[in-house]
Amino acid sequence: MKLLRVGEKGQEKVAALDSDNLIRDLSQHVKDLDPNTLNEVTLNKLTQIDLSKLNKINSNVRIGSCISNPVDFLAIGLNYKAHAEGTNSKLPTEPILFNKSSGCIQGPNDPILKPIAANKMDYEVEVAMVIGKEGKNISENNAQEYVFGYCIVNDISERSWQKERGGQWIKGKSIAGPTGPYLVTKDEIVDIDNLNLSLDVNGERRQTGNTERMIFNFNFLISHISHFMTLYPGTIITTGTPAGTAMEMDMPKFLQVGDKLNLKVDHLGEQNHIVVKES
Repeated sequence: MKLLRVGEKGQEKVAALDSDNLIRDLSQHVKDLDPNTLNEVTLNKLTQIDLSKLNKINSNVRIGSCISNPVDFLAIGLNYKAHAEGTNSKLPTEPILFNKSSGCIQGPNDPILKPIAANKMDYEVEVAMVIGKEGKNISENNAQEYVFGYCIVNDISERSWQKERGGQWIKGKSIAGPTGPYLVTKDEIVDIDNLNLSLDVNGERRQTGNTERMIFNFNFLISHISHFMTLYPGTIITTGTPAGTAMEMDMPKFLQVGDKLNLKVDHLGEQNHIVVKES
């Protein structure tokens, strides 16, 4: 099922996309998509619902982030070989794990605010997984049991803050984290290790990739991270970006006010943003 949260910011309600791509109101069945509901109970409940009997919602409604109040917003760096090489970085021998502030999550089509002091703002199309079951020391073979679903994340990164301000990535990674449009339950995706990703800026293709080219795959990441911390329902883990970011260019084309972005991932939908000046 493709789940989403729609409505004005702070007033979103849960909905689902039906087989005809109509938005259906799920709010009478699921209060929100947050740590209290992103679990097996909700997954089981969803299988019993006939979407065709639910009220339709206008397709022009704003789409919010597909998750509310995540427990953790974790991210993986340099997880595609070509991207690592493009940044002149050594290939990691184990996953590079960092945080994005959960406060930077926003809707998939909301404007991206460019801070006045940000002069090397970059884009990163990624596939994220959302945890739906508490676990620690999880085996790779059982990793998918702990996944609720998958979504797109644009890992917006201010490179000067990330690289030049003391080495703490979270400072450069917390400007924005557009998430969604859909939270796609894991049963909808036949092969998570074969999804195409792309990102365009002003109609120019910048990034293309496929999850089969990840250095560390989804199951490995879940298992690896769970050996250092407990994973809770509502945790987002975004898994790295393909080559083609602005920082990899000989003459970097960092994001400027007015730039328009389009991100697409197989089965997970697309995001569309415009970069605006932060007031």
